Amino acid sequence: MTIERVDNQIIIKLPGTVDLEGVQRLINYLLYKEATKGSKAKQEDVDELAREVNKQWWEKNRHRFLPE
Repeated sequence: MTIERVDNQIIIKLPGTVDLEGVQRLINYLLYKEATKGSKAKQEDVDELAREVNKQWWEKNRHRFLPE
């Protein structure tokens, strides 16, 4: 593995044998960090929003999982 900084970018080179699922999880985390770096949201606000979205999703989709 090599890591180098070129101008305003960081380049990471990994061998082809690295687990792609693990790399994808790492990339997703880095994208999340980049997307939220300027956020002033509190964790409890984020948690509440997630609960609300999940509740609404379940109300719309529960018929797909539970017999009527």
